[in-house]
Amino acid sequence: MKNTYFDLIDQSYYFPQEGFDLQNGYLTFHGISLKYLIEKYGTPFKLVYLPRIGEQIRKARNLFNRAIKKHNYQGNYHYCYCTKCCHFSHVVKAALKENVHIETSSSFDIDLIFKLLEEGELTRNTIIVHNGYKTEDYLQKILELNKIGFKNSILVLDSMTEIDRIKKYAAKYKGQLKIGIRIAIDEEPQSAYYTSRLGIRPAEIMRFYEERIKDDPNLSLKMVHFFIDSGIKDNLYYWGEFQKALKLFVDLKIACPDIKALNLGGGFPIRNNLGFEYDYEYIIEEIVKNIQAACKEANVGEPDIFTEFGKYTVGESGAIIFEVLEQKQQNDREIWYMVNNSLMNTIPDAWSILEKFILLPINKWDQEYTKVNIGGISCDHSDYYNSEDFNQQLILPTVSNEDPEPLYIGFFHTGAYQDSISGYGGIKHCLIPAPKLIVIDRDETGNFVDYVYRNEQTVDEMLSILGYTTNK
Repeated sequence: MKNTYFDLIDQSYYFPQEGFDLQNGYLTFHGISLKYLIEKYGTPFKLVYLPRIGEQIRKARNLFNRAIKKHNYQGNYHYCYCTKCCHFSHVVKAALKENVHIETSSSFDIDLIFKLLEEGELTRNTIIVHNGYKTEDYLQKILELNKIGFKNSILVLDSMTEIDRIKKYAAKYKGQLKIGIRIAIDEEPQSAYYTSRLGIRPAEIMRFYEERIKDDPNLSLKMVHFFIDSGIKDNLYYWGEFQKALKLFVDLKIACPDIKALNLGGGFPIRNNLGFEYDYEYIIEEIVKNIQAACKEANVGEPDIFTEFGKYTVGESGAIIFEVLEQKQQNDREIWYMVNNSLMNTIPDAWSILEKFILLPINKWDQEYTKVNIGGISCDHSDYYNSEDFNQQLILPTVSNEDPEPLYIGFFHTGAYQDSISGYGGIKHCLIPAPKLIVIDRDETGNFVDYVYRNEQTVDEMLSILGYTTNK
């Protein structure tokens, strides 16, 4: 009896599990035959499974609404999608089908809003939360949104200096501009700096409100924004910062009864390993209970709760599939599996911030397994991936360069930020083209529908960008 890769996974994790199963020895992703996609489209390719986006939104919304009902909480819950984590139209439109609201980060995001309005994908009643540094162009477009009827547009102040520019624009607007204040939080102990550069120092916020906002007839403070970069986690650091933010919120609420919303920026984690555990229901109940308790103690109204979920919304919808081109034994201990694209280009999160993803083989689950390193085909030293979450070594089925069928592997839950960081199309490291992108949805009858959003870049496309001409 041999120890197969399937035996290893079966003994180490609950398997099959949500999103992953085997069909005739080949891995499936949310019921999709990856063997079918490989045979139809070849590799490498990226895929996005759109139904997962709606599933994630409904899950969070249902849990918040159940907690609100259970505790007789008097505010409402609003789910916002952060466009910055993935701007593709098919992704944003899939989120908007669930009646989400939108969070923007730059002036170019407002152009997306205009386009989506034109296409009938959202309405002027959609809540738009504007974060990020407010350039002149960004402010002009936010004001334009207000002028054309987006009455639920909320401009969140990221620094005290923004107020002078905002006041200049607000004076030209017939009506009050809705604004919010972002609280600067203390970062985690291992951070390279102590206090976030984003937001306004808590010690300055009350004076800032009294002196610059309170008596301005053109401004109405509606939201307090609290953002933790590492996300919503059940640890002392998160709950400590959360309690400090609640204290400041109720102080502001007493001074400004118009405040109606508490925005919990920083999202939920997603599954980045098969052993992932996170009690979403418990965390949500604790959030609701803590806000309610702080408001009751201060005798102020309970606010609407906003969340801005980007990675949580779209991360688990994505995957990248590669073919192992060659096995290389470089010394007595290290085996390299060389794949047919650059990892730096396709999963830049893994290279830049050491993000981890679920890595699984598509085939050869009946083979024995070995420790490996994954190498991209660029000439860069950093083009590799060699550890799972918790710094565990990579384990994959054994292969031989003489095998009639190559090993195919997939990085899963890669749907957030990869194209925002690396860019889609354009010029890539070592001129390795961006792989084709496949979009998968379900039709009215529940059957899968797959199509190529864009093929792999061509040589001519890259040469044109670089200013070269090609002879035909």
